Amino acid sequence: MGNIDLAFVVAGVGALLAAALPGLLKRLPISLPMVFLAAGLVLYLSPLPLPDPDPVAHPGTTEHLTELCVIVSLMGAGLALNRPFGWRAWSSTGRLLVVVLPVTTLAVAGAAHWLLAWPLAAALLLGAVLAPTDPVLAADVRVGEPADAEHDGEYDGERDDDEVRFSITSEAGLNDGLAFPLVLLAVAMATAGGAGEWAGHWLAVDLLYKCVAGLLAGLLVGWLLGRLFFRAQRSSLRLAERSEGFVALAATLLAYGVAEIAGGYGFIAVFTTACTIRAAERSHGYHGVLHGFIEQVERLLTAWLLLLVGGYIATGGLRDLTWQGAVVGLLLLLVIRPLVGWLALYRSPAKPRERRAIAFFGVRGIGSLFYLAYALEHADFGVDPRSLWAVVTFTILVSVCLHGITSTPALAWLDHLRQARAADAEREEKLVPLAREGT
Repeated sequence: MGNIDLAFVVAGVGALLAAALPGLLKRLPISLPMVFLAAGLVLYLSPLPLPDPDPVAHPGTTEHLTELCVIVSLMGAGLALNRPFGWRAWSSTGRLLVVVLPVTTLAVAGAAHWLLAWPLAAALLLGAVLAPTDPVLAADVRVGEPADAEHDGEYDGERDDDEVRFSITSEAGLNDGLAFPLVLLAVAMATAGGAGEWAGHWLAVDLLYKCVAGLLAGLLVGWLLGRLFFRAQRSSLRLAERSEGFVALAATLLAYGVAEIAGGYGFIAVFTTACTIRAAERSHGYHGVLHGFIEQVERLLTAWLLLLVGGYIATGGLRDLTWQGAVVGLLLLLVIRPLVGWLALYRSPAKPRERRAIAFFGVRGIGSLFYLAYALEHADFGVDPRSLWAVVTFTILVSVCLHGITSTPALAWLDHLRQARAADAEREEKLVPLAREGT
């Protein structure tokens, strides 16, 4: 156990850096997660008596800390989305969830079974853990602030989130919840007493009931809170008029708790609640207040967790990583996700360059840590837990560096092309009346 007073000092410095660094790093090819991972490495390589960052030694703490960080991030992602739900508008998201998530899971599982010779349950667990795009570490490629009443109080296409940021944000918001059935499938395979005995329960409960229960809980909580925030008969209860940002945290915990008590997936419920609150009064400035508060909490939790992840790497977290495990992680980031994502988005609303960007920026992060901690608490997969942690940690490390370096220049380039196209279209519109007058 480390020196608790020193831990407070480190936590305080981390909080200050989480507030100051985003502005400094905004135009640089360096992300906030990269800085905190590096800081954790440096701190834990020093002789300071810091807390033990080993997730294998502290599985319960790891599970709940990462769980809290993910649900806070899901609320922020849902509140930031400006685009109303529609089959066409969300079609890219649907492809990423229905095609990319399961195919990526199976591809990673196949690579782990072949290269690492792991049992099928352990290989499937690795695939399910690493398949989701992370809502926490994908902040650099997520949509920004929610649009509000400053824009005439109405939604219009010009203020719509661009396809890359919207697709990645909405995918990250939903695929963490939808990955849970795949994780539970791996747990069921590892704990099954007989072949196939678990299949019916997994299909009926883990896949169908829990997803529907999470969705319904999110819709219900979001609808009730939306009415309370914007339409309560008593003005004292109309919280949108009081600009209390911490209410976003209350909505997060309430939605998650209700869904879990009902036996549903809380991750789905939190994101659905956020989207439902947003839809209740889409252009109200209160969404900016809620999003601003929850984004600050998310950044704070992320900073602290990444310091610990960096510390785990510094204290030997990758000691059990084999070259085969490293290859599995690299295959996911450089081949499987980009290829599957690019094929799945064929003939989607995304333009060719946007397709490549969406396919490439499948950031892995805190959600993977939660799922692994959760699964290892519920089953023995016939593989040394430290080997699983090594592969997952290595993949997150590479993802943080790879996507952190490339996200700023890539999105700036796409934004430049988008603005150039809009300027060309505006010039053409102005020239058409002139051409008609000339004739």
